[in-house]
This record gives sequence, C-alpha cells and structure tokens, in this order.
Amino acid sequence: MKPPLTHKPDPSLDLLLERTVDVPVELVWKAWTTPDLIKQWFAPRPWSTMECEIDLRPGGRFKTVMCNPEGQEFPGEGCILEVVENSKLVWTSAMGPGYRPYVGGTGESHGGFVFTAIITLEAEGNQTKYSALVVHGDEESCKKHEEMGFYGGWATVLEQLVEVMQAEQGK
Repeated sequence: MKPPLTHKPDPSLDLLLERTVDVPVELVWKAWTTPDLIKQWFAPRPWSTMECEIDLRPGGRFKTVMCNPEGQEFPGEGCILEVVENSKLVWTSAMGPGYRPYVGGTGESHGGFVFTAIITLEAEGNQTKYSALVVHGDEESCKKHEEMGFYGGWATVLEQLVEVMQAEQGK
C-alpha cells in the first residue's frame, strides 16, 4: 500500500532522503517502532542511542537519548502525529506527548531548531522504498540541519537499520 502524499517537499525548507533497501517493509517498520531495535541503529556510530521510548499512537511520545563517544548525552523528545502501520510514521520535535507545545518551541534537544519527520515505506517485493522527509519552519533551520550532516547521518543510520534488520531476519 502506497502511503498518501501529504506534503510536497519544498527544497528551501525540507530535507529528503530516499532509498530502496533490501529489507521487507514489515521489518523496516519494526525497526522504527521497537525501542530495543532503535537503540541498535538510530545514531551514527561511534555515537550510540542509550535510551528510547515510543508510545506508538497519535499524541504519543517519541524519545531518544544519544551519546557521543566522549559520553555526553543528547536527549531528543517529540510527539507522534500519525501512525499508519507498515506505511507511515510522522513525529515532531515541536511538541511533547499529548500534543503539548514546548514552551518557547526552540528545539534545544534537537540542535536548536524544530522539525517534523515524515517516514514513509512502500513495499517493492521483498525490498522497501524508504523515504525520510524532514520539514522545517524556516530556511535557517533547514540549512542548519543540513550543515549538521543530515544527508550523511540519516543515510548512515539507514544503513545501520538495514544491517540490524538483516541480522534480525536471519534469526
């Protein structure tokens, strides 16, 4: 089932990573929605994801704590906006659980800016067409996110997701 197009990317405000990966859509979905699995792939190595909490429902929590090689922690928390099993996961750093806006809305836990991540999955046989669209409220935030290494970082964690889920598939 193809996810409905709900957002046409704007190159000045949005960052898009698209790939076809050699993992079935159900396993990519499982990787995105299972905290113990997210801890295995969500941060580009040598960084790690120490904690993950997901309340998989609209209004639910999407929380991670990443750790750099020096041991410094970087918490990130947001609100899940949309869940379409095996197809679409949308969450934002602009709000916390229960759609509660953060005071000030500055996104300190996400690099000093807020964003909404739209993850869509489409089955292509035993593979998955994967799309990560990250939308920003202004050009400055988008540029900052890109300069922080969006393309390299999100591509790396997708490769790590594939490694983890191929190993999971082999169990």
